[in-house]
Amino acid sequence: MIEKTVTLDDISLIDFLGVENRNINELALAFPKSKIISRGNEIVVKGDSGEVIQIADVLAALIDHFHQFGRVTSENVRGYIAQERQEFIPEDAPEGLLLYGTRGNPIKAKTVNQQKLVQAVKDNDLVFALGPAGTGKTYISVAMAVRALKNKQVKKIIITRPAVEAGENLGFLPGDLKEKIDPYLRPIYDALGDMIAHEKLKYFMEREIVEIAPLAYMRGRTLNN
Repeated sequence: MIEKTVTLDDISLIDFLGVENRNINELALAFPKSKIISRGNEIVVKGDSGEVIQIADVLAALIDHFHQFGRVTSENVRGYIAQERQEFIPEDAPEGLLLYGTRGNPIKAKTVNQQKLVQAVKDNDLVFALGPAGTGKTYISVAMAVRALKNKQVKKIIITRPAVEAGENLGFLPGDLKEKIDPYLRPIYDALGDMIAHEKLKYFMEREIVEIAPLAYMRGRTLNN
């Protein structure tokens, strides 16, 4: 058993801990084997090393969230816990929840057509989504892929798209193939960054659990789950 103390500097305790320590109680429910004690501006965590590290990571994320948004809600706490534990998201998740983002925010299909896209992905192996820019085609598709990875329905994610040029030329961009293609894949990187913590995304990409490739280089590849 180990003990770790997290200090809440320059933080409004009522806005961080919640009324009657509601947010700390959410943590305690999620990690029942550990003991979480709030003392003034300190939170003391006692338990097995694995859980204590997870709780400390969640608290660190919540502190960053507070400094950015000024308050922490119970929904934020549940979201960061799910993100830390890569928690399974059930198919019948409430209110169309797809997954929790890196800031603890629930990611959902917001429009009717986005909801249709989600259902189409669930019902079919291959889906074509057509529509104008900014309607969420890429974002929802990435969310469904990340959800499947978290639920262990797939072993890896391969994201590919054509390099659509607007006057520039790939050959004249500096760097190797990845650096040349990165500007065209920025929307995908942005979406992944909203859904997978930076260090975990870096880990996934280094081990090709998440792979981003230009469409031209997908020809002839055999994909297995």
